[in-house]
Amino acid sequence: MSEGPAAERRVEFVAVADRLAGRFAERAAAHDVEASFPHENYADLADAGFLRLTVPEELGGLGAGLGDVLAVLERLATGDGATALAVTMHISPLGQWSTVWRRTGAPRLAHLLRQAAEGSLVWAAVTGEPGIRNDMTDARTAAEKVDGGFVLTGRKVFATNTAVATHFSTTARHEAADGGPRLLLCQVAMDQPGVRVHPTWNAMGMRATRSDDLELDGVFVPDEQMVHSLPVGHLDTRVLETVWSWAMPSFGAVYTGIAAGALDWTVQRVLRSGRADDPVVQDVIGGCRILLDTSRAMLASHVDKVENGRLLDRGVQGGLAWCATVKYVAATNAVEVLQRLVDVVGGPAYTRYQPFERMWRDVQAGPIMPMGNLAARRLVGADALGVTVAPVS
Repeated sequence: MSEGPAAERRVEFVAVADRLAGRFAERAAAHDVEASFPHENYADLADAGFLRLTVPEELGGLGAGLGDVLAVLERLATGDGATALAVTMHISPLGQWSTVWRRTGAPRLAHLLRQAAEGSLVWAAVTGEPGIRNDMTDARTAAEKVDGGFVLTGRKVFATNTAVATHFSTTARHEAADGGPRLLLCQVAMDQPGVRVHPTWNAMGMRATRSDDLELDGVFVPDEQMVHSLPVGHLDTRVLETVWSWAMPSFGAVYTGIAAGALDWTVQRVLRSGRADDPVVQDVIGGCRILLDTSRAMLASHVDKVENGRLLDRGVQGGLAWCATVKYVAATNAVEVLQRLVDVVGGPAYTRYQPFERMWRDVQAGPIMPMGNLAARRLVGADALGVTVAPVS
C-alpha cells in the first residue's frame, strides 16, 4: 500500500474512533461509579469493525498496522480510557499474531485471526500475578506435564477484558522441564473447566475495565495451545518482537489519549470563561501541549523502529529498555498533564460532577502497569551502564 492510501486509511480510522469516543464519554461516568464493564461500548466497537482492526485484510480484517492502532487507541481514550485499555488487550495480541502470520503464514495463526474477523474470538492478555513482577520472565502459576499437554494451577490479577473475552493468553512455570524451569506462554478458552473469574476489582481508577482476578484450577491446556516457552529469568527475542513491541506503545497511547481528553476539556472550559489571555493559563496549557507532543513523538519513533526492523539494533536488552522508555514517557507525561491542569481547572477538578476527576484517577494506573516506572528506570539505567540484567534466549 502506498503512503497516500495508508495515510488516508488512518484518517478514516481516527474519524471513526472520534465518533465512538463521543458516545463512550456519555456513558463513562455511570460505568465508573458502578465499576461495570461497558458492554455497549464493545458492541459499538464491533459494529465499527474495530474488533478486527489488526487482522490482515486477506483474513477478513481491516489490516491496521501499529501506527494505526496507536492513533485509534489515543482517540478512543479521549472519551473513555477504560474502554480503550480493555480493547487494547484484544487488538494488540491480534496485531502481534498478524505480524508473525505475515512472516510465517502459519495455518494455526490464520485460523485464530479468521475467528477474530468473524467475531467468534475476543482476546485478553492475562499475565499479572500477586507478588511477582509482570515482566514475562517468570510466573507462580504452575504447569504440570501430563499426557497431551499441561495442567495449569494458579491465580492471575489485573485480568483486563475477561468480562467479554472468549479466550486469553497467560503464563505458567514448568518446574520439571528438561534443562531447568521454563516459562510457558499458553492460550486458554474462558469456558474451559477450572477457569473462574473472581469479582475482586475495586480500584481508584480504570474501574470499567473490570480487571478482576482469574483463577486456573487444574486447567488442561493441550500441547498445541502452548505457543512459546523460554528459560525462566531470561529476556526473550520473540517476546520482545511481539508482546513488548506492541503492548508498551499501546498502553502509552491510551494514557496519552486520556490526558489529551483532559486537556481538550480544560481548553474548552477556559475559552468559555474568557480566560484565554491569562498568562498563567497559557503557561499551563502550553506546558501540557508540549508534554503530549513529546509522548506522541516517542510513540511515532517507536513505530518507525518496529516497522523498519531496528528494534534490535542495541540487542534484546536494549530493545526492551527502549520499549519500557516509550511507555514510561507516555504514562509519566499523562500524570503530569493532569496534575498541571488542576491549577487551571481548580475546584471542579475534585468533583465527580465533572469528567476531569475520572480522568485524573484513570491516568494514575499508567506508571503502575507493566513495565512499571521503577522497573523501567532500573532497566534503562542498567542498559546505559552496560550491565546485563538477565541472559537472552
